[in-house]
Amino acid sequence: MDTGCEQRLWARLRGRRLGGLKFVRQLPAGPYVADFACRERMLIVEVDGATHGSEVEIAYDAARTSFLETQGWRVMRVSNDDVVRNIDGVMQSIQQACDSR
Repeated sequence: MDTGCEQRLWARLRGRRLGGLKFVRQLPAGPYVADFACRERMLIVEVDGATHGSEVEIAYDAARTSFLETQGWRVMRVSNDDVVRNIDGVMQSIQQACDSR
């Protein structure tokens, strides 16, 4: 599902706008679909909203992350709130995660 926060982050990631790195959107990964991915750095960025707070949802996210990690991906989660209130900080965090690979 596409959210306004995902659209906001995509506007900053698309077109190699972050350090010249190519990000894709809605990448199929096994039984899951990642919000954003940089294949070159094997980084997935997930934008989490309020629907990620219950025990069931937390367990689902953990299982999803575990699966993706077995496939060689690193998974970074950012909150909708951070995307809205601190997009520059989110971009810096993504850049740091890419640089650390």
